[in-house]
Amino acid sequence: MTQSGAGQIPVIVLTGFLGSGKTTLLNHLLHRSGGSRIGAIVNDFGSIEIDAMAVAGQLGDSTVSLGNGCLCCAVDASELDEYLERLARPAARIDVIVVEASGLAEPQELVKMVLASENPHIVYGGLVEVVDAAEFDSTRQRHPEVDRHLGIADLVVVNKTDRVPEQERERILGVVRGFTDRAAVVAASYGRVDVELLLDRKPVGERVGQLSFDDLHQDGLHQCEPGDAHLGHLHSAYESLSFSSEVPMAPRPFMALLDSRPEGLYRIKGYVDFGAADPRNKYAVHAVGRFLRFYPEPWAAGEPRLTQLVLIGSGIDVPALEKELGACREYDAPQAGADEHSMWGVLRYVQDARDLQEPQDARDLQEPQGD
Repeated sequence: MTQSGAGQIPVIVLTGFLGSGKTTLLNHLLHRSGGSRIGAIVNDFGSIEIDAMAVAGQLGDSTVSLGNGCLCCAVDASELDEYLERLARPAARIDVIVVEASGLAEPQELVKMVLASENPHIVYGGLVEVVDAAEFDSTRQRHPEVDRHLGIADLVVVNKTDRVPEQERERILGVVRGFTDRAAVVAASYGRVDVELLLDRKPVGERVGQLSFDDLHQDGLHQCEPGDAHLGHLHSAYESLSFSSEVPMAPRPFMALLDSRPEGLYRIKGYVDFGAADPRNKYAVHAVGRFLRFYPEPWAAGEPRLTQLVLIGSGIDVPALEKELGACREYDAPQAGADEHSMWGVLRYVQDARDLQEPQDARDLQEPQGD
């Protein structure tokens, strides 16, 4: 996830009990960032493989610059806001911040801290819970709160699946899905999830319209790492849909789709044209798990008015989802644009609807952003 609408940096909270593989997953992301600059905030600095990442030098107390342009900070919980502020400053040129929590941290409290932040440069990027498949049952016995943690996660990585028989793996995946609330669930070995689930690659070719994301299916970046043949292709764990429409989207059916988005749909990003419902603005959309936010931006003079979206998830029905999006076009939606209050559903997820100069009663419908 690179910077979302309004130039904000997504903050991903990475949690899981001791030994689940959080640090291994973070190291994997740092090695495979594909040009995205990562700000990593960790509780135990010594657990990150600094030597393997070609340290460029110290940038200050507990902050290290990694050879690929990423930064790594060692903090305790009381310092989180300070280091979020440091990494989110424009001069750092960070694309995404990953907070690796202590193995005994309470995920919900960390999520609340990110959501409560008044830093205008950051936005919540999702809660990723890492589960040790080999120790899953014993972990639940020692830490029954893991069931609650699964229920609030946006993405669950069931790690170390190479250590359990296939039948046992499927049983564990089924149990995990039973505790999640529509979260995406992926299996992994050695923390090797496809980075497309969490990070956006920098554009290397022609951009699609005004969007700064690549074609997610570019073949060259879906190759396995050396020695990964026995693990299968990493990208088999997720599906993605690129949707474009020259016809504006009708706000009511579009919001009905987003509010009931299917299980496993983890990320949505892009721009939406709501046509006559708001002819002045396009709407950048940022969704991760259950978190959703819109950012209105004025159309530039002569800019093509398009809706362009990328949706990423695990186990999603791509053809069905594409059909549902198509049905949200104005010419497919019943009574599209006829209701003067049709944008109210969108404004609930705009951080400051006053910028739109809508009627006061529409502004009153804003809801606090939550997880």
